[in-house]
Amino acid sequence: MTALFAQKQLFSASRPVWWAGVLLSLGVGGLFYLAADRTIEYDAGERFLHQAQNAQYNINSRLNAYTDVLRGTASFFHAAEQVDRASFHRYVQGLNIASQFPALDNINYARYVTDAQRDAFEHSMDSAADDALGYPGQFQVTPAERHAEYWVLTMIEPLAPFREKIGRDIGCRGPVARALRQGRDSGELSASGMPIDSAHQPQGSGLALRLPVYRTGQPLDTLAQRRAAYVGSVGIGFNVPRLVQAALEQMQVRDTRLLLLDSGDASGAVQPPAQLFDSKPESPVLRPNELFSVALPIDFHHRHWSAHFSAPKANWFSRFDTWLPWLAMLCGFTGSLLFYLLFHTLSSSRMRALKMAKEMTRELRASQARLQQSHHKLRRLAAHSDKIKEEERKRIAREIHDDLGQNLLVLRIDVDLLTTRTRHRHPRLHTRAQRMLSQIDSSIKSVRHIINDLRPTVLDLGLNAAVEWQIAQFRTRSGMMCELIDHDTEIRIDDRRATAFFRVLQESLSNILQHAHASLVRVELRQSGGMLCMTITDNGIGVRDSSRNKVGSFGLVGIEERISLLGGTCAISGSPNGGTTVAIAVPVADSATRHATFLANID
Repeated sequence: MTALFAQKQLFSASRPVWWAGVLLSLGVGGLFYLAADRTIEYDAGERFLHQAQNAQYNINSRLNAYTDVLRGTASFFHAAEQVDRASFHRYVQGLNIASQFPALDNINYARYVTDAQRDAFEHSMDSAADDALGYPGQFQVTPAERHAEYWVLTMIEPLAPFREKIGRDIGCRGPVARALRQGRDSGELSASGMPIDSAHQPQGSGLALRLPVYRTGQPLDTLAQRRAAYVGSVGIGFNVPRLVQAALEQMQVRDTRLLLLDSGDASGAVQPPAQLFDSKPESPVLRPNELFSVALPIDFHHRHWSAHFSAPKANWFSRFDTWLPWLAMLCGFTGSLLFYLLFHTLSSSRMRALKMAKEMTRELRASQARLQQSHHKLRRLAAHSDKIKEEERKRIAREIHDDLGQNLLVLRIDVDLLTTRTRHRHPRLHTRAQRMLSQIDSSIKSVRHIINDLRPTVLDLGLNAAVEWQIAQFRTRSGMMCELIDHDTEIRIDDRRATAFFRVLQESLSNILQHAHASLVRVELRQSGGMLCMTITDNGIGVRDSSRNKVGSFGLVGIEERISLLGGTCAISGSPNGGTTVAIAVPVADSATRHATFLANID
């Protein structure tokens, strides 16, 4: 009985089951540990892949830059009838390859010579020796074996490290000769993929690119024409380790190994990959699950290179990454336990929360009712303010017209009489009178403009006339094309609605002039089915939501509020570079009765 009683107390609903919460928290903590560990490894792998792709991009960019140097050199040869060693020296010196292209070893020119031309060519090169530049005086094609074709290096810069290459037949090796012939026949870049032998760099660390050179002005449309115009090729030699090492130096982790392999050309011939570069040939062997590795392709002008990046995973984890899974496990355990206790506490106080929610709902409804009442009062106040403002504008415009306008008219008549009487007898006074007359005319125009801004008198002639006048003023002021579509119907509405429609049109055209950058505006005015509708469309840059909600901008808000006070609808739509459309519609059936009722409610 005692044990049964203790078991009932353990699972009692009045107190939490502690051991269940601890087990649940341990399970959640273990899941957090696994998730954090996988996430850290995934993020490190993504960083590694991103860095490897950056290195791939840098290698490709440098290859493209060196290719541009080669194309520029070929253009230099094509632009001149004949390029001598001095001009070639000045051209390469201007490129400043030591600082601008650090992986570039040399730029050279190989003359194409047939076996029949070899002896005469050697003799001509002996006579063209240039001791000032350092070229050897005794010129001889090497190796001495006779062939049908030769590609003899005759110019190379910088000359000092590569003087022994002058006279070298670079086509003595079969793959190089095939690449040169292919470049001659196609007119495109050629790369043999064979390493360059040189005493100035490690074995197999250099590669070359070549571009054919043709005689200036010769047609190159067919294979026979290209072969007939072919005179040689320009080439560049670059150091693969320097090229690749510059890309590796930008990686975040320095222990990354890069293995660069050449898998052959694009002809599809199967051949074993040739190693071009290994940044860490003596790196320790690790298991695959301890390494990040990726192989990325590099297109070396119709030859397939593959860059194999690998780095130990531990080098891509920071000290914080090492402790983060344990911290996540601790947070998961603690958070789950606290959440378990919180859930138990909330379940015991559910009734109190419901009671509080009911009280808050009641207060919210009361606040909403007060807010609606306040909103209604504000709209009535806005309508009353708008009515008073329009009446005050009308009164001021009438007083300016009746008082100031008449005085200016009388003054103009007197000055006009004075101008007429002084035309022949008093020339100086006549000139002063004419200036006064021009000033009075300008003042009359200003007064008319002020009156029209306050209350255009054309509104007294009806909404149709007011809209036509406003559009004519807009055309004159802006120079834009503005079309009016009024369906040839005479619109008869009360003065309040006519003023509202006129103000909406005035505000819309002002916005188009200031912000829309439009060239065409179309205004449509029609009355049908007891509704008066007006649509204003432009082909400008459109309106954005951010522009409508900009601080201090009340133009569109004022349009919506004017139409809402009349019981109508207003729709403002637009899209970027798609123009803006303002469409308003107001009921006009029995408008006089409605207007009288509305004014009575306001008063």
